[in-house]
Amino acid sequence: MINQFISRLFYGSLVMLGVVVMVFFLFQGFGDPARLILGQRADAGTLNNIRKDLYLDQPKWKQFVYYLNDVSPVSIYKEEELKEKNIHWIGVGGNTKLVIKFPYLRRSYQTRKQVWSMLMDALPGTIILAFLAMFIATVSGMALGILAAVKKDGWMDTTAIFTSILGISAPSFFMSIVIAYVFGFVLNKYTGLQMTGSLFDTDPFTGRQWQLRNAILPALTLGIRPMAIIAQLTRGSMLDILNQDYIRTAYAKGLSQKQVIWRHALRNALNPVITAITGWFAELLAGAFFVEYIFGWKGIGKVTVDALTKLDFPVVMGSVLVTSFFFININILTDWLYHVVDPRLKPNT
Repeated sequence: MINQFISRLFYGSLVMLGVVVMVFFLFQGFGDPARLILGQRADAGTLNNIRKDLYLDQPKWKQFVYYLNDVSPVSIYKEEELKEKNIHWIGVGGNTKLVIKFPYLRRSYQTRKQVWSMLMDALPGTIILAFLAMFIATVSGMALGILAAVKKDGWMDTTAIFTSILGISAPSFFMSIVIAYVFGFVLNKYTGLQMTGSLFDTDPFTGRQWQLRNAILPALTLGIRPMAIIAQLTRGSMLDILNQDYIRTAYAKGLSQKQVIWRHALRNALNPVITAITGWFAELLAGAFFVEYIFGWKGIGKVTVDALTKLDFPVVMGSVLVTSFFFININILTDWLYHVVDPRLKPNT
């Protein structure tokens, strides 16, 4: 089990390295970032200073080495570079130090703020939104799937299948507009919900205040498609398990339907459901870009879209790296959950 976990971490690290290579050459390998910062009318002296600050006066391979050194948690820096970049670190060495740090994702072209702090400020909004969306999707999707399997060929089964097909067919950006308009505008006096809003509201007198109700509509929108997929997977898996011999044996021993479903059938039917839950959760953490943007929800998705409209590439690059890190690690967690949920899986498989 430990060896398998280590091998997953190793392959995950290789994937992450591939993402770093792709991000660098896609966003900084072409064009002139100094022009994006200063515009077309900047003087030559200022452009040269910016290019030197961003290592753009170096060959491409050396620029990549510097970028890899910045984003790596283990890096080599001179002491003045650590102070200039305001990097918090622990390490050893003289003027040139081997340090352990959080990834340095450089600074925004537009605001000159550190990209890491910008993304970490937006990350709680995305995490809360993803958790709420997956909670809605998991509870409602599994409930629909179980009901559909138990009441196979009945009206509950037909309703669950029809609902899941609608959920899968509805694009998130379209549902965002419809849900925001209906519940945030037309029915506003009944729901008390707004079309747009973020996790916090800043009041000049009372300060920062939590506004979790602003998460209801975007979370509902994000939860529709995973709910539909979870419902179908739960139904299919439950129908397969309910036809197994050991389920018939459980009924023959006098166990009630409730005991058979919850103690025996559901646990063995969870593997494909776990795949869907963790996969969708990773995708939501990777940025529900259009949903966050439409609802005005400050998360990594909205920050990334705003940065793209301004050609603020360091923010976009940092966003891709952070969300890729979450995606890879959630997939590693999925493998571990398989062994926890399904005792049939041996440690050496």
